[in-house]
Order: sequence, then structure tokens, then C-alpha cells
Amino acid sequence: MKTGVMGIAFDNVTMEEALARACELLTLARAAYVVTPNAEIAYEAMHDEDLRALLNGADMVLPDGAGVVLASKILKKPLRQKVAGVDFAAGLLRELSKTGGRLYLLGSKPGVAEQAAQKMLAQNPGLVICGMADGYFKDEDDVVRRINEAAPDVLFVCLGAPKQEIFMQAHQKELHVHLMVGLGGTLDAFAGTVKRAPKWMIRLNLEWLYRLIKEPKRFRRMLRLPKYILAVVAERIRGKKTWEN
Repeated sequence: MKTGVMGIAFDNVTMEEALARACELLTLARAAYVVTPNAEIAYEAMHDEDLRALLNGADMVLPDGAGVVLASKILKKPLRQKVAGVDFAAGLLRELSKTGGRLYLLGSKPGVAEQAAQKMLAQNPGLVICGMADGYFKDEDDVVRRINEAAPDVLFVCLGAPKQEIFMQAHQKELHVHLMVGLGGTLDAFAGTVKRAPKWMIRLNLEWLYRLIKEPKRFRRMLRLPKYILAVVAERIRGKKTWEN
């Protein structure tokens, strides 16, 4: 079931339901793609029709962030829970580990994917990581060729928004994979080069504050979160439907 929030049609699912749906997508004879927009990306999508179309064209749109869930509640169309991309990825790794599924890692700085792969394999011994490439490439056709040669079941695309969404849609018909997932900085989280917030902060939806403390240079970027919430509040006060969802 889809729930529209400020122009984006989110899948209103729990984490367990999202993983079950991902397993269904893995059985398709085509490359499905999943996006994980947070409030920052959702704010950009409000002002970018092309980005909005990229997100809404995905096979699954997961609410990666407390800001998006809060927005849905303000608009009286509550999403059931936050489905964080990094946690969704971890769950998908467990599913692949059960079947010996093949995974390709694309994105982040040189060396990060290798570090992430070591941690992934240590926690999921049945997993097969069949290839990896950093995000600093210029020839997309060569990247597509290398991915196809590796024959993965799942492709983690960690290029940041909107580059990862553009890549997935642009090469959806060329890539011989079953499932692509746009995951931003998730490889850094797995590698440990960027640490996640303590569990108590995640539980209180304060992960954004932890990241801001650790990376003060993100301040300007994070201003999109209050701007997004203010836009949502204004939408609720106006009481009229601006977005077709």
C-alpha cells in the first residue's frame, strides 16, 4: 500500500514487510530498483520534478528517516515506521546469506567497499560478494559491463542522491541483476569509516543530531530537514491538496 507524502508515494510497510517484498522482487526476470529517500531528499524532490519521478518510478520507496515519518503524521497519513536504508540492507544481507545470494557493491571512496565487504562476510558467511567498484568512475558503460560479468543477484548502488537513482533508472534494462537498492552512504556505515549513532539516539530519532555533532560541515545540508517539516506544516494548515499521490 502506498502513502503519499509531499509528492512522494512511499510504501507503507514495516521492515519485515519491506524485506519480504524485496525477496519477491528477487524472483522477477528483470532489474527492479528500490529507493530510500530521507527528509533531505524528499525536500529536494518537492522542488525537482525529475527527481520526484525517479523516486516514484521505483518498485519500492522506503521512508529512510524520522523526518519523513513525522511529516506523514502531521499530514494525518501516518507511515507505520521508519525503514532505514542501512538496516534494510543488513536485513537483505541476511536473506542473501541463507541462499548463497550474490551481491555487487558500487560506490563510496576507493577502499571503502573492500572494508565493508569484510564486515558483511564476517556477519553473513553464506553471502557471496561477487564484485565491487568505487563511485569515482567516468565510464558508466564499463561499470555496467563489469557488473553484468560478475552476475550478481543484488546490486547496492551507493552513489548518493540523485546520482544513484539516475544510474539505476538509466541502466535498468541493461543490467542483468534482479534487484538494485540506492543506499547513499551505507557502505561507509558497514565499513566503519562513518559510525552510526548509539542505539538510544536511534531509538529516540536523534540520529540526525549525532551525525551533525560528528560532522558539523553537514549543517547547511541538514537545514533541509526543518525546511521540509515547515513545508509540511504549511501544507496541513492550508488544508488543500497540493500533491497528487
